[in-house]
Amino acid sequence: MDGAKPQPAANGFSVQRRTPWQPSNPLETAPISAAVQPDGGIPNTPLMMSFIAFCLGCLFALGALLFAVGGVPESWCLDYRLGFFVASWAFFHYAEFAVTAGWNRPKVSVDSFLLNNGIAYHLANGIAVTEFLVTQYFFPNFKTYPFVSQIGIALTLISHALRSGSMIHAATNFSHAVMFKKEETHVLVTDGIYAWLRHPSYTGFFYWGLGTQLTLQNPISFVGYFIVMWNFFHQRIPIEERQLVKFFGDDYVNYRKRVGTLIPFIP
Repeated sequence: MDGAKPQPAANGFSVQRRTPWQPSNPLETAPISAAVQPDGGIPNTPLMMSFIAFCLGCLFALGALLFAVGGVPESWCLDYRLGFFVASWAFFHYAEFAVTAGWNRPKVSVDSFLLNNGIAYHLANGIAVTEFLVTQYFFPNFKTYPFVSQIGIALTLISHALRSGSMIHAATNFSHAVMFKKEETHVLVTDGIYAWLRHPSYTGFFYWGLGTQLTLQNPISFVGYFIVMWNFFHQRIPIEERQLVKFFGDDYVNYRKRVGTLIPFIP
C-alpha cells in the first residue's frame, strides 16, 4: 500500500519503507485520483498516447522547419509565421503531457495533452489559420509589420515557459481539472513564481494564445482569443478558488489578497 514493501530487518522483524507511488506497469497511465480520470473522449491507452505524441512531433518538426528557413518565398501560404504557429501549438500540447508525466505522474493520462479543451478552443484555432490564409491571399499588405510578429513570437515563448515552469514548480499540487476533494499530499504553493502570480499557469496560457495571434498578425482572431480565453478563466478561477478556500482557509484568503493574476479584469 502506498508503495510500502516489507523489508527483512536484522532482528527478524519486517519494516515498512515508504517509496514514491509507481504504476503497476511502466506503460500504465491510469491516474490514481478519481478527480482527474480521463473523460473517455480519447482512448487512454499507450498506443493512442504514442500516436498523439508522434503526430504532434511531426507537426512541430514541419512547423519549426518552415519557421527556421524563413518560409517559402514563392508560396503565399507557406509563411514562417504560420510555421511558428503550427510548431508552437504542437509543442504546447506535447509539453502539457510531458510535464505532467515528468513532474505530476499520478495525474497523467491521455487528457494531459489538453486536446479535449472544448469546441470553442478548436474553433478558435481553425478560425485563426483561416483568417491568416485568407488575408495572405487576398490582402497580403495587411501583414507587412514584422515588429508585430516579433513581439508575438517573444510573448509566445515567454508565456509558454511561464506555464510549463509553473506546472513543474507546483508538481503534484497542480491539476488540469478543478479538484473538489483535497488530497493528503496537496499543499498550498506560494513561493517561486507563485509569489508573483496567483495562477501563473493560467496567465501563461492566456498570453500564449494572444502571442500566437500577434505572430500571425490576426486582428480578428486576437480579439476572439481574448474573449474566449478570458471568459474561460473568468468562469473557472472563482470555481477553483472556492475549493482552495475550503482546502486552506485563511491561508488562501490572505494569499489571494496579496497576489494577483495579471489577467485583465480578473484580480
